[in-house]
Amino acid sequence: MNAPQLLEFISQHPLLILAFLGVSGLLLFTELRTRLSGMKQIGITQATQLSNRSNALFLDIRDTPDYDTGHIPDSVHIPLKQLSERSAELEKYRDRPVIAYCRSGNRSTSAGSALKKLGFENVYNLSGGISAWQSAN
Repeated sequence: MNAPQLLEFISQHPLLILAFLGVSGLLLFTELRTRLSGMKQIGITQATQLSNRSNALFLDIRDTPDYDTGHIPDSVHIPLKQLSERSAELEKYRDRPVIAYCRSGNRSTSAGSALKKLGFENVYNLSGGISAWQSAN
């Protein structure tokens, strides 16, 4: 496609172009936020290994109704909205790796940033969240 055809396409399909730019911007924003948070993404297999080898803590940051429908056994439940005010509850886990998770793995990135600011060094984000965990059985 040459330049005149591209310009013609853009002028005839402004909503399609805006939608493309919006989706591209959201993808870029999500990727940058994840990289800047300092959190490492971790898959289900890696999370299980980290839990078994290093006694990692699973931190569920979902709201209580979501947590009550199912969660990873022995996980600590602190909703994201309450994380800063309840951070003292996590002090006893400071020397352990922390694997934060939510439903899909997006909000737990925010939790990771907050934990990093609180001085936690080994913070991970469960890629795909509890949805991926449940899919993997």
